[in-house]
Amino acid sequence: MALNFLWTGFFFIGFIAALAQWLLLGDVEVFKRIIDGTFESAKVGVMDIALPLAGVMTLWLGIMNIGEKAGAINFIARIIAPFFARIFPGVPAQHPANAHMVMNFSANLLGLDNAATPFGLKAMESLQTLNTNKEEASDAQIMFLVLHTSGLTLIPLAIMAQRAVLGARDPSDIFIPCMIATYVATVVGLIAVAIKQRINLLDRVVLAWLGGITSLIVALVWTMSQTMSRSEIEVFSKLSSNLLLFTIIVVFMLAALHKRVNVYEAFIEGAKGGMQTSLTIIPYLVGMLVAIGVLRNSGVLDLIVSGFNWVFVQLGMNTDFTPALPTALMKPLSGSGSKAMMVDAMRTYGVDSFVGRLACIFQGSADTTLYIVALYFGSVGIRKTRYAISMGLLADFAGVVAAIFVAYLFFH
Repeated sequence: MALNFLWTGFFFIGFIAALAQWLLLGDVEVFKRIIDGTFESAKVGVMDIALPLAGVMTLWLGIMNIGEKAGAINFIARIIAPFFARIFPGVPAQHPANAHMVMNFSANLLGLDNAATPFGLKAMESLQTLNTNKEEASDAQIMFLVLHTSGLTLIPLAIMAQRAVLGARDPSDIFIPCMIATYVATVVGLIAVAIKQRINLLDRVVLAWLGGITSLIVALVWTMSQTMSRSEIEVFSKLSSNLLLFTIIVVFMLAALHKRVNVYEAFIEGAKGGMQTSLTIIPYLVGMLVAIGVLRNSGVLDLIVSGFNWVFVQLGMNTDFTPALPTALMKPLSGSGSKAMMVDAMRTYGVDSFVGRLACIFQGSADTTLYIVALYFGSVGIRKTRYAISMGLLADFAGVVAAIFVAYLFFH
């Protein structure tokens, strides 16, 4: 119901906005931009996302199957079972979904988008086996999706690289602000869903895990910010993330050989599902990307930003942050769109300007909620998302608010 409302709403809002621009501003090109955008969005959904994803999915689903045959997935599941049993009470302690979710969260933490997506889709597929209503998202699937869309990333390497390309004096100066903003988004998302699902967050195991994870992240962030230069952070990020992925592959294979598993056959067996999953998500992906394109090309986001600016001026608030808002508004809709907004902000206002830096923090504060909902729920045929979108957007909003505060704290 929520996806149906959003999808049709985007089209109607885009049409009304385009009509207003034509009648009031004489913009005769607005409808052409929208139609051209729909074709472009459909092409991007298939050619730039679904088909490349098929290759990545084929690889990693094969690797995951080796890990399952070797027992490595169940081993990981047993380690995190006490914590996940509290926040995912509907998932059995030894269920493979636990390990799949951990691997997805770990890949996201290191900024490994290509690996995170296959792990996440596999996790959603595993959770779907426990779902009694196959067309409606379960509590566990909603919790997983919201934690995923909050976009917790330790090192925003892609953002720092883009800042370096544009000539920033210190491309890594947004590292700590991004970390703070995305962590706030994750914690708010977790708390909101836990309250909705009546999960006890004061449980000793939950507090111990959250406290431990928080301490580890804070210690790592502090160590890197105090002892490493920008170039050293980039080298550490690239080395640690790629070393971790390659280590996972090798360990899975060694464990499988130890159990006398035919590694190649196990890989082929798991890899066969990669293409099918990619084909399944194409209609959902194209539908959502086209609707988002209509909204973007109709100029609605520009109107919203102007409205926000007027409201903040009337309230007597500082409005230096409003030029960066297009990146924040686009982020839940489109990762590539928000990246374009971020780059435009840095080029327009300066890569080291307050607006340029804030746009970068917005980009790193959360993930593309609506895209992920369409991708992950679409992959298992879920049509009723319940409160997943509202909770995901709440986490996004918390990340935006936190980004504004830390930007003023660090750079204003």
